Amino acid sequence: MTGQKVRWGILATGGMAATFTADLVDLPDAEVVAVASRTEASAKGFAERFGIPRAYGDWEALARDEDVDVVYVATPHSAHRAAAGLCLEAGRNVLCEKPFTLNAREAAELVALARANDRFLMEAMWMYCNPLVRRLKALVDDGAIGEVRSVQADFGLAGPFPPTHRLRDPAQGGGALLDLGVYPVSFAQLLLGEPSDIVARAVLSEEGVDLQTGALLTYDSGALASVHCSITGGTPNSASVTGSRGRVDVPYGFFFPDHFVLHRDGKEPEEFRADPADGPRASLAHEAREVMRALRAGETESPLVPLDGTLAVMRTLDAIRDRVGVRYPGEESGPGEESGPGEESGEPAAARGVTPV
Repeated sequence: MTGQKVRWGILATGGMAATFTADLVDLPDAEVVAVASRTEASAKGFAERFGIPRAYGDWEALARDEDVDVVYVATPHSAHRAAAGLCLEAGRNVLCEKPFTLNAREAAELVALARANDRFLMEAMWMYCNPLVRRLKALVDDGAIGEVRSVQADFGLAGPFPPTHRLRDPAQGGGALLDLGVYPVSFAQLLLGEPSDIVARAVLSEEGVDLQTGALLTYDSGALASVHCSITGGTPNSASVTGSRGRVDVPYGFFFPDHFVLHRDGKEPEEFRADPADGPRASLAHEAREVMRALRAGETESPLVPLDGTLAVMRTLDAIRDRVGVRYPGEESGPGEESGPGEESGEPAAARGVTPV
């Protein structure tokens, strides 16, 4: 694939698909050649909007299109397993939106499919591809603030969201945790890895999804991570990393920061700023470039967003949901097949931190 354009297919026609496609068509080494939706009318409308030559009224036609090098899956996350799985089985490479799936069991199935078919697969965790986030991680890994003692991150939207909204719909994997909380959890695990123990509390809606959730993640190193998400109030959407010899503060929009401040003991604060060419959503273009780099290099996963890391995040999300009692249709035995870190099975809902409203 070296030296030629990477041909993209878009699976779904919602807002996230439109945003990503708008960035794709501006990249000189990318070409969007096909789009699919559950209805032909929706696919054709999307194709006309972005000048895409082929529009399909079903997912399978896109999955079997031999002219497509990689499919971007942007369905609601309750359909990620089915959509991405269909593409992988047909021999397509896949970039799948976050959260990767509803639970760790589904995530493991997709990873196994990709590896069995020798196909590229990556979660669309665009934060990990952001150059400034990568710079922050490099500084922390190099010991700029000593040993990491704590991480804090939050993501909240004010709403209100009606019960019919996808964020409140259990059938679509609704709730704050999977849609927003995946960012704070992924930020914490980028720096600390998978936790050894988890405590969580949540406020649940009448539909049974979490309106806001807070979790404390404990690590064998002695570090702690405090993560919070909400669809009932706009939070600072900030993050901080505290070490034994300093601290990094990331202001509003930690998942696409325009700057962060490094505080080192005994030194003046240092500000690190994003490239002026990187707008608020430039991480989507960086994400697309990383996918295309990996495909040209013949890689089946990205070192920036490794599949084992995605699986670890899904296990943490499963464990948090288990603590607060959020289950989705079809999850009769709980979010995943196995217990998460520190899980005590058989607890009543109140003991798991459930606060119904």
